[in-house]
Amino acid sequence: MIDDGGVSQRWLDALCQKMTEYYSGDPKRILHFIEVHSIAKKIGVCEKLDDDTLFILEAAAYVHDIGIKPAEQKYGKANGKLQEQEGPTVAHQMLSELGLENYIIDRICFLVGHHHTYDKIDGLDYQILVEADFLVNIYEDNLSDSAIRKAFDKVFKTDSGKELFKIMYDINY
Repeated sequence: MIDDGGVSQRWLDALCQKMTEYYSGDPKRILHFIEVHSIAKKIGVCEKLDDDTLFILEAAAYVHDIGIKPAEQKYGKANGKLQEQEGPTVAHQMLSELGLENYIIDRICFLVGHHHTYDKIDGLDYQILVEADFLVNIYEDNLSDSAIRKAFDKVFKTDSGKELFKIMYDINY
């Protein structure tokens, strides 16, 4: 999406508002997607993503966990696979209502439907979304030192993500 006079930013702001309303009354989930977005944007900018890829990454960061709500309603739980299964349909509907082009919606929905799958990462937007989600989840889930180390070794590939990881968790690998 070409940023014509701030159109992209206004669209992202509208998406953030929609997601805030979607998770009304659930500040933990709202704060989670806002934090993941902020970190994803930071890494994306540092990795010098082109404008279209950065836009897709930012939008995906806002909606990456949209599948939690329908998974909980259908199954009483929302593990990563259920989030991936339920998220794309809800994300597609929300993104369509905001008037995005289909090819952009398709990529965002792909990311939503795969953000807990770490062995088939097919682009920098995908890699950065996974890294940003991990950085926030490590903190929220209070992971052990060994789990933190394992996450760093297995998940982090971008230089900017690795550097941010080391700074956030005061670790020298």
